[in-house]
Parts: sequence; structure tokens; C-alpha cells
Amino acid sequence: MSRLNPCPVNPVGYLETGVVQCADNLAALADMPDECVDLVYLDPPFFSNRSYEVIWGDEAEVRSFADRWEGGINVYLEWMEMRLRQLHRVLKPTGSLYLHCDQAAGHHLKVSLDRLFGRRRFRNEIIWKRTAAKGDARRKLPALHDNILGYAKTKDAYFEPVRRPPDEAYLARFDHDDHDGRGPYHTAPLDSPNLRPNLKYEYKGYSPPVKGWRVSREVMEELDADGRLSFPSKPDGRIRRKLYLEEQDWPTVGDVWTDITPLQATSAERLGYPTQKPEALLERLIHSACPPGGIVLDPFCGCGTTIAVAEKMQRQWIGIDVSPQAIEIMKLRVRKLGAEPTIIGVPVSVDDLRELGHFEFQHWIVQRVMGTQSPRKVADMGIDGYSFLENAPIQVKQSDRVGRPEIDKFETAVERDGDNKGYVVAFSFTKGAYEEAARAKRDRGLEIVLVTVEDVVKVGELIDSADRAGRLPDLSSVTPDLMGLFSALEQSVQERPFYPAPRREARPAARDLIASARQKREATNAKEKA
Repeated sequence: MSRLNPCPVNPVGYLETGVVQCADNLAALADMPDECVDLVYLDPPFFSNRSYEVIWGDEAEVRSFADRWEGGINVYLEWMEMRLRQLHRVLKPTGSLYLHCDQAAGHHLKVSLDRLFGRRRFRNEIIWKRTAAKGDARRKLPALHDNILGYAKTKDAYFEPVRRPPDEAYLARFDHDDHDGRGPYHTAPLDSPNLRPNLKYEYKGYSPPVKGWRVSREVMEELDADGRLSFPSKPDGRIRRKLYLEEQDWPTVGDVWTDITPLQATSAERLGYPTQKPEALLERLIHSACPPGGIVLDPFCGCGTTIAVAEKMQRQWIGIDVSPQAIEIMKLRVRKLGAEPTIIGVPVSVDDLRELGHFEFQHWIVQRVMGTQSPRKVADMGIDGYSFLENAPIQVKQSDRVGRPEIDKFETAVERDGDNKGYVVAFSFTKGAYEEAARAKRDRGLEIVLVTVEDVVKVGELIDSADRAGRLPDLSSVTPDLMGLFSALEQSVQERPFYPAPRREARPAARDLIASARQKREATNAKEKA
């Protein structure tokens, strides 16, 4: 589905669209040509310093989280400003940027954007009411809205007014009807708001307004001949103009958006992503700021709402996210729309997977089989996730020659969890590991399936190939003991879940993830010094 687009202004290369890139967006943006994107929408992590900001829990995201927060607001702003400078560079002269933020740092970010774009290029601060009133001990008044800051690259930026269907109050204004087939209308004044001495003329015995009419005599006569004048019943009344409902544009939407409801737990489009925005919000922004066929860029793509909406609206798009898990969700979401994204930067081979961080590797494996991540990333008692449908425990080992002792410990974890089946994924296993798995099944009825990383990669490639061809995968070559692990992927793309609901309610704590990442770095550094 990817497309090559020549950049119209001082091109330094070609821009590929229909792309989902797994990378730090600062590095990805640096490789993009100048002035080649029509609209940038970004919903970066807010400066709230809460654990839910680590959404996927893989190490790429953990490192990014630590980079943002260690050092406070100034570090966060510097982190953001480096990216905003790149985003300003890639915008076309007719392009616009919309930054989604909250009250914690929105005023700081506006100052940064004023410096970068110039205060005259500020277009709007959109207020989106995202929640109903609720108690908040930290505030006298609860926070109900997010802010979306809009900036134009130049005065020639593309803009299409946003309109909404008329409500009852608007329709009630059209309270007249001549019953001549034109339908209801209301009347508007023809008095000029400014002094117009040359338009002070009497018409059909009615004196002109104090400042004159809004229209010339010729136009007045044309309106009269077309039946578009409303004459007063009293001689001292004022002539007015008829405005018919069927001829009016729908009302223009202002900068306070209360008509787009946030996603509810039962919303059909909800994927389980905690900061997911409704598609209606992106539809409105894309309609107003990106011309048909234009290019939309989201550098913090998350679960892919922006690119999904752009695809539906027949815009071209580019998505970037640091998390491999986010990329997997976006890939499936775009495929469900009948398109095939180009994926860049996600590990695809066994050797690639060896280079991942521990948590990143763990998440890649569980997500690749559409499993559910364990909410506990440290002290997880030997269970890293659960398989789809079976809810069988999965343990992921980023090592070779996993032996009998590791399998024995996992058996205990599976039984403690109340299950009789589990999967261990590793690069390879010893003969003792296979013997222990066979003994557990024979003596205790406990099924421990040993899966190599190579198996996961091969089956994943088989399924991806089928998805690209738009057909169901042929898994006849997959051994029966692996079919349970890949059961979600047997389905067509349309039937496959995006994001399995968590088996537990708890979420990973950011401080634990960051501490774990630091410990690993310190251990690596100590090993290198030794």
C-alpha cells in the first residue's frame, strides 16, 4: 500500500506513505524530506508523571519515558521542542500542526510553538470536553477537557470550515413559511452596520435606515423580484431579507467541542488502549486541515487512530511509534480496513530478536501470538503472559538451551495459577527440558509446550503472507501442540482481535520498569568494565 510522493518544494528525496515506522520519532523525522506533509497531529505523552504513561511496557517505551521525566518540566520541554522543530520542517507551506495536550504543560508548549511558528501563525486552541464532572481532591474544580493547539506553517495554510448538523435551537429560528415550495425561512436585517451615505434611498415608500442599506437599489430590486424580501406591516417598520433553511450552510463549529464524546468501555472502536481518542475527533481535524489526497503524519501513533481515520478518508498517511507492540496493533488495524501497511523497524528475524531488551523481547513474543501481557513486569512469578482463548500461561526466556530446572519451576507457576497447560518460549531447549515436559504430562497431566523463537517467527511470517494476500492462513504445517498458541491468528484479519483485554486489572508501574531497565544497564556496564 505504500506510495512514493515527490515533495513539491526543494525536494531532498521521496516520501513513502502508507508506512508505520517503529523508531524514536526524532530519528525517523530527521530522515524525512523538507516540506512534504500536509497535516501533523500529535498526541504526545502528557506531563502528568503517572504510571499509565507507560502503556505498552516494552523497553523502548521505558527508555523514552525515563528520558522525558528525569529532570522535570524543563527536560520534558526540551524533549518535545526537538521533535517540534523537526515537525515544523517537514510541514508544507500550506500545512498545519495540531498538538493535543492537557493543562499540566499546555501553556509551556504554547510558548514553544509561538517561538517556532510565530505568534501570528497560531490558529486555535480547541477545547475538547472529554469527561463528565467528577470529584478531584487536587482541584476545587474538576478537569473536564483536553486542549488541542493549532498552528499554520504560513498564512496560506489549507483550511476547510468545520460544520455540524443543525440542532433544534438552530432549526427553531426558521419559523416562517410562505408555503410556496421553498420551505421555512427566517429574516435578517438589511440595515448597514456602518455608515453608507450612497445607499440611503427610499424603497417602495419605506425610508432608509439611519446608516443606509446593506445592498444597492439594483440588488434590492432583484431580491424583491425573487420574493426574498419581507415587508413590515407598519409604515415605520424595516424591510428584511428572507433566508431559507434549505439554502443555508450548516452551522460552523467553534473552538469548544462538546459534541464528540470520549470512548466508553462499551464503544465499538475501543481497543483497550488507555489514552485512545475517538475517531470522530480525528475526522474533524483531518477534514479541516488536510486536503483530499493530502498526507497526514502522526509521530506518536499509539494504537493508530490517526492513520485509520486518514485511510478511511482517503488521505495518505505516515505513523511513527517507539513501541513494537504499538506497531503490531496498528498493522492489524490497517489490514482490517483492506489496506496493507509497510512496516519499518520492527524485528523480523531471530537475530533481530536477540538484540531486543528483556521486556521488549517478552512483549514481542506475547503480542505476536495475540496473547495477553501479564500486568506484573517484575516479580511475575514465572508467568509473562497468557495465550489467546485458552488463557494458558506463557513464559518467555531470552536464552538458549533452557533446561530441566527452568521447566520444573514453570510447572509450579502453572499449577499455582490454577492451570493444567502452559507454554515456554526460548531460543532452544536441552534434552532434559523435553524429558521434563514429557514426564509432567505423563505423571501429573500437566501439559508444558516448548516453543522455539524460530517457530514463532516462522508461523508469524506464514500468517503475514496470508494477510497480505487477503486469505486465511494455511496452518496445516504447524504442529498440533502449537495450534493453541496461535489460535487467534488462525482467524481472518476481520475476525481477529486488535488488543486482547487484560486478564488482570493491575497495570505495570513505571517506576518498576525504569528501575529494571537501569539495573540491566548497570549490570551491562559493570560487565564491560570487568
